[in-house]
Amino acid sequence: MNVELSVVMPCLNEAETLAACIRKARRFFREHGVDGEVVVADNGSTDGSQAIAVSEGAVVVPVEEKGYGSALMAGIRSARGRFVVMGDADDSYDFGSLQGILDGLRAGNDLVMGNRFRGGIEPGAMPFLHRYLGNPVLSFLGRLFFGSKIGDFHCGLRGFRKEAYEAMDLKTKGMEFASEMVVKATIRKMRVAEVPIVLYPDGRSRPPHLRTWRDGWRHVRFLLLYSPKWLFFYPGLGAMLIGLIASALLLAGPVRVGAVVFDVHSLLYSTFLMLVGYQFVTFYVLAKVFAVNHGLLPRSPRFDDIFRFLTLEKGLLAGMSAAVAGAVLTLYAVAFWSRQGFGSLEPTMVLRITIPAAFLVLVGIQTILTSFLLSLLGLKK
Repeated sequence: MNVELSVVMPCLNEAETLAACIRKARRFFREHGVDGEVVVADNGSTDGSQAIAVSEGAVVVPVEEKGYGSALMAGIRSARGRFVVMGDADDSYDFGSLQGILDGLRAGNDLVMGNRFRGGIEPGAMPFLHRYLGNPVLSFLGRLFFGSKIGDFHCGLRGFRKEAYEAMDLKTKGMEFASEMVVKATIRKMRVAEVPIVLYPDGRSRPPHLRTWRDGWRHVRFLLLYSPKWLFFYPGLGAMLIGLIASALLLAGPVRVGAVVFDVHSLLYSTFLMLVGYQFVTFYVLAKVFAVNHGLLPRSPRFDDIFRFLTLEKGLLAGMSAAVAGAVLTLYAVAFWSRQGFGSLEPTMVLRITIPAAFLVLVGIQTILTSFLLSLLGLKK
């Protein structure tokens, strides 16, 4: 059978609504002349959902590993269609209205997302917190971090080409599977489109599997981990710039702001801020290399430029130069102390030498260690 469209539904005790969802999908196939199949990825139901699915003509795929993503991955892997539409089996999506998604896939898009905010959200279909805080904030972060143009990042009804899905190489097993799909499609420059869909109230009498704060945090955590630039580089660069400006001013002498005087004690913290920022930036480079080497992020020409420019030898030279400069300043401070007979010193005078000296030594050591680790991560298997 040459299947064009597979509708995959994750299922965990959906006996109340599963039959209605399957019937709507199969009616869509008949009314629009689509060669299609319904695949139910059962995640260990104990309410007879498997028998219902079989009786309604669906293919049942047992999935032992728990999780929304685990169920979908198993179901999609078993799907025979050239196109796949995934959607929850709680009757909140109308599987009889898939024409917009299918048209988008036939037009050559790799991923076609449903947008509930454009299509309409029926009264009682989405909790207030999800509608006005959770979804808008998470969708905004996805657009900010990855340049995605998707307005509804977490819509559960979406379609994609089977080949495109395989190229995404999705990894997550929980609810963040939905975010990972959009992120991977975006960073791999796939063709992504959106169509309006309607969200209806959940047809089940029991509470949903989704847990607002737990699953919301998992989505935020995923977005941050997949965007090391926003998690490490930008905060680190900001800290370095603030610390550098403050340190430059304080090295010249005390800084008075109104009745408050900032002196060497503030200099200590401004250099500390620079050091922390530098560690964030170097950790960004390491995280980026690790993510690319493990297939979490795609390789890019800019990534290869890192190893052409940031060689081990250059890193060692830069690190040793900084450490030597710090050692020279330290010797100068000792010489200054010796001229005072190694007695007590005026703190505001000597600390303007010793604090930058210690900072340069620490930055040098950090650069040397980072260079070795970066070189190890860059080794080919």
